[in-house]
Amino acid sequence: MSDKPYSQACENNKAPILAQLTQWLPDRGRVLEIGTGTGQHAVHFAAALPDLIWQPSDHPDNAGLCRPWLQEAGLDNLAEPVALDVGRRPWTIPRPIAAAYSANTAHIMAWPEVEAMFAGVAELLPQAGVFCLYGPFNYQGRYTSDSNRQFDAHLRARQASMGIRDLDDLVALGHRVGLVLQEDAAMPANNRLLLWRRDGISGDR
Repeated sequence: MSDKPYSQACENNKAPILAQLTQWLPDRGRVLEIGTGTGQHAVHFAAALPDLIWQPSDHPDNAGLCRPWLQEAGLDNLAEPVALDVGRRPWTIPRPIAAAYSANTAHIMAWPEVEAMFAGVAELLPQAGVFCLYGPFNYQGRYTSDSNRQFDAHLRARQASMGIRDLDDLVALGHRVGLVLQEDAAMPANNRLLLWRRDGISGDR
């Protein structure tokens, strides 16, 4: 389908992300994806993880963008996408949710929206349920690469509320809502994949 939306970044990172998700996600249940975007991740992950139900979601202005990819894939374990404004509670999401995943959202959301995303995920997840968060992150106020520094400047020039988030701030936020960081995996292009667990046992951080 030539009219499908397309992200080269999604094509580049879907395989390494999946390699981690296969280790971290539960064997069964519904996985909520926050910020599905084009749908390329949703299709790739649902095809590789047939025992999981993949639940796409995105901001109401963008929730239909993924439909061409989902419809072409025709996978039984790909659920109908839902409109989700993380700042509006309660979330109208099919339940129960076994795990949650989000890619490249924290730096385009305003900080209150990041707080709302963490709170909403924590409310949905079962005990020991996981939240996998992908993207670029800073460490102790420092950029991990020149390209991330440039990307952050580009984001903030577009909108002052955007920007790469610092891991220390996210860890503190997680603790406030009962999400504990347990894994921090290096990914291509100076990105990371973070594993948070609901009321889990704290790791080194």
